[in-house]
Amino acid sequence: MQLNRLVNFHKTVGDKTRLRIVGLLKEGPLHGQAIAGKLGLTPPTISHHLTKLKEIDIVYQRRDKNTIYYHLNERKLNLLAGAITRLGDEEMNTEFQVTDEEKHKVLSNFMDSDGKLKSIPAQLKKRLIILEHILQGLEPGETYSELKINEHIKKYHEDYATIRREFIMHHFMTRDKGYYELNPRELWLIQ
Repeated sequence: MQLNRLVNFHKTVGDKTRLRIVGLLKEGPLHGQAIAGKLGLTPPTISHHLTKLKEIDIVYQRRDKNTIYYHLNERKLNLLAGAITRLGDEEMNTEFQVTDEEKHKVLSNFMDSDGKLKSIPAQLKKRLIILEHILQGLEPGETYSELKINEHIKKYHEDYATIRREFIMHHFMTRDKGYYELNPRELWLIQ
């Protein structure tokens, strides 16, 4: 399941209609009827393709009164599209590269003497360091139930739902039908 997300992304966008939809949404948000009209396809066909793009989180929707507008999640698109070229690349995500000294400082500021998290850092770079620390003890390739992940997180912080959500949002883990697995380090923002 570790690389499934990357494989699923490429399978999903490997369709001419979906690529054309992505191209249209790069210009700005559109509603389904507008996309159908521009591509000369029926609304149900467009709806099907938009559902597939939403499943991999590169398209999201916002309602404006009675109309649903579709937006391109460019950050996620760029991350997933570029992930294959970064596999094994030690220079990937240099924005979030941290030294051992920085990690030590953040951990000593946010963790108490019992190893519990005092508070979740507001600053992204510090939060990523904390999340990476909490992942210790979880094995790559191992699948964990939601209950097991919650128990693991509770060793560090009582708000397991927030931490679990952060793991997914920052690409440390993938969730599939209530089961969690570590993503390859190449997909993590912190290096």
